[in-house]
Amino acid sequence: MRIAQPKPFFFESGKRAVLLLHGFTGTSADVRMLGRFLEKKGYTSLAPHYKGHGVPPEELIETGPDQWWEDVVAGFNQLRDAGYEEIAVGGLSLGGVFSLKVGVKLPVKGIVTMCAPMSMKTTDTMFQGVLKYAADYKKFEGKSAVEIEEEMEALRVQSMPSLRDLRDLVYRVKDELGQVEAPLFVVQSRKDEVIDPNSANVIYDKSNAVEKELKWFEDSGHVITLGPEKEQLHEDVYQFLESLDWNV
Repeated sequence: MRIAQPKPFFFESGKRAVLLLHGFTGTSADVRMLGRFLEKKGYTSLAPHYKGHGVPPEELIETGPDQWWEDVVAGFNQLRDAGYEEIAVGGLSLGGVFSLKVGVKLPVKGIVTMCAPMSMKTTDTMFQGVLKYAADYKKFEGKSAVEIEEEMEALRVQSMPSLRDLRDLVYRVKDELGQVEAPLFVVQSRKDEVIDPNSANVIYDKSNAVEKELKWFEDSGHVITLGPEKEQLHEDVYQFLESLDWNV
């Protein structure tokens, strides 16, 4: 059974552009509704996929954060090459970590982080998340229980060596927070079941942005972009973008 996986998107609208970044084991579907909302408000948005994401898990475990960062930079450059001179960036979870890194490495108008971790669980615990993604993917493909178990056992043996690099990435970005100077909007769910919610305080306190805001959402889980408060999130992100000093 062939399945239709989400594709990267590029919603062109106004001259103000936003790079939207998904989470680890996620896809552009994580931020598609936000992109569509911003499109209606006159903002262009682009959401790339990281290598190994939105494809079979056997491909995911062969990739790592250096490759994913290349995809983030490629997305930023795609916007610039398309003529967008002013770009904001926002991301969910790992996408929020990458958004902060973009803010350090590249010229941005503003940064939105949504449930972005500043600490990481053990690589064994992280790999359990990879296995859950793999099992869900294989069920979605329509494979039998026997097929799924055989393929899952092969994945367990193989593991994912780059998870250690992923932890290192998060801690490096945490160490660089003092270099984040662009206006910053930090979003965090109280009921986040994946990361330590205190990460939001770390980002807010350690960043060097003069203009910054931290907002807590009381009823959402980790994937806040698809949660019960998504409409309020859309409006808040839009209002933050409107507050930036755009030249266009």
